[in-house]
Amino acid sequence: MTKLSLNALTVLQDRYLWRKKSSKLETPDEMFERVAKHVSKGNLSFKKRFLSLMQNLEFLPNSPTLMNAGKKKAQLAACFVLPLKDDLSQIMDSLKLTALIHQSGGGTGFSFSQLRHQGSVVASSHGTAAGPLGFLNIFNELTENIKQGGLRRGANMGILSISHPDIEAFIKCKSDTSKIKNFNISVSVTNKFMNALIRKESWPLIDPKSKKVIKTVLATDLFERICEAAWATGEPGLIFIDEINKKNPTPQLGPMEATNPCGEQPLLPYEACNLGSINLNTVFVNGEINYNKLSRIVEDSVLFLNNVIDTCHYPSEEISKLCLSNRKIGLGVMGFSDLLIKLKIRYGAKESYELGSKLMKFIRDEAIKTSIQLAKKAGPFKNYSKSLWKKTGVKPLRNATLTTIAPTGTISLIADCSAGIEPIFNFTSERHVLDGKILKEIHPEYEKYHSLNQNKLKNDSYFVTARDLTPIEHVRMQAEFQKYSDSAVSKTINLAKTASSEDVKKAYLTAYELKCKGITVYRDGSRPNQVMQIPENCPDCTRF
Repeated sequence: MTKLSLNALTVLQDRYLWRKKSSKLETPDEMFERVAKHVSKGNLSFKKRFLSLMQNLEFLPNSPTLMNAGKKKAQLAACFVLPLKDDLSQIMDSLKLTALIHQSGGGTGFSFSQLRHQGSVVASSHGTAAGPLGFLNIFNELTENIKQGGLRRGANMGILSISHPDIEAFIKCKSDTSKIKNFNISVSVTNKFMNALIRKESWPLIDPKSKKVIKTVLATDLFERICEAAWATGEPGLIFIDEINKKNPTPQLGPMEATNPCGEQPLLPYEACNLGSINLNTVFVNGEINYNKLSRIVEDSVLFLNNVIDTCHYPSEEISKLCLSNRKIGLGVMGFSDLLIKLKIRYGAKESYELGSKLMKFIRDEAIKTSIQLAKKAGPFKNYSKSLWKKTGVKPLRNATLTTIAPTGTISLIADCSAGIEPIFNFTSERHVLDGKILKEIHPEYEKYHSLNQNKLKNDSYFVTARDLTPIEHVRMQAEFQKYSDSAVSKTINLAKTASSEDVKKAYLTAYELKCKGITVYRDGSRPNQVMQIPENCPDCTRF
């Protein structure tokens, strides 16, 4: 029987466990059995391995897989990117697909950059265009009325090019945090813009349809507006689109313009990806990291995610065709901060960056080995480019991408570990979930040490929280994991309540310099409602 925390059981009962004919909920082990049976495709050996992975909380797949595996038309992928061309019929097609994806538990990302700017003339109707923000609001309203899988509100990513004439309005569109609640927003910036910023040059805003310059602004002014807005509300983030396409494994299919809602999965239009994360707590054995065990977990996890591609029911033929042709998966980690504490390494110390890089390189290398073996049996992914991959020296792979760092918000709660590669938010905290429940959390290592000797705990430098770290320390960790992540890294750059917009600017520039693919900041208290909060009236929470 899987050992789960009370909070894990609460979330599973609310969102994941199926109700049987007897009206009783399935047990967590029955859920894992259901998922393993579906994903193994009748292979008993695989079923046994997949079941062991999940029951031991060594690895968990993304939420749609846990929720939907076993259904006749099981949609198992978490991340989708849909196209938005400057064509009303195509936009409405994407709107319909968005509804179906959210209904099945997935999230969607869009680039609004191809849409003509607000107020421009529409020749066919002699009217004026609503612009990107008009359509962003339509998609937001749709999402407001559809919960993902009927169990959680849908999530979206809205991206606009730094060259779009409506970029100034886009930057401030979430200044009122009560509006556009179902979108994260990011600005897509190019190397050309960053160079103009550094040189303090002017920057043209260009009509995406006519290609005419509509307005010219100073790059520094535009960047200041982005940083001030991010300081105020945490948005917009930045997407470094040239870095993303530099690492595009299938450039012959066109450029990537958008990501999934949390930014860790850049995808082509009509592409989807399924994610899963390894719980690093489970490879801490006898006081050290057991790399042999980690190797086995990576192999089984890649096999699991690769099978998800074939056992997933996709919401459209276009998505199905591209997913089966590129076979992208996103294997990441959770519990990294827990592991650092157990190893008595301070998050932000030189040793923490070295360990993060070493772990992710090991995971990626082991994942490549497994994908090569899969390609020998079933062939490389259909859109495999010999000329591109020849440059890397890597043999043919079964999967176009293998590694990703996802936020793991809910699955890390199920596994009772720290989220993704994030530092501990607070050693005692409250998690405010969708249905109004408040889940109180106490970090197990904190609880253990605190009960023994509180004074010793306060002097142990490896007990640090997100707010103990500088923004640059946050960014550096993201950059270390990005080196060995085929896709991108979801990481919140936490800022203290007293931080300035100058701190945001430094974080954004550092992320660009260190070749991150995107960046998101969040200043404590900048929104009225936070998912993670420090409990009130907590005498032990002064530092933690």
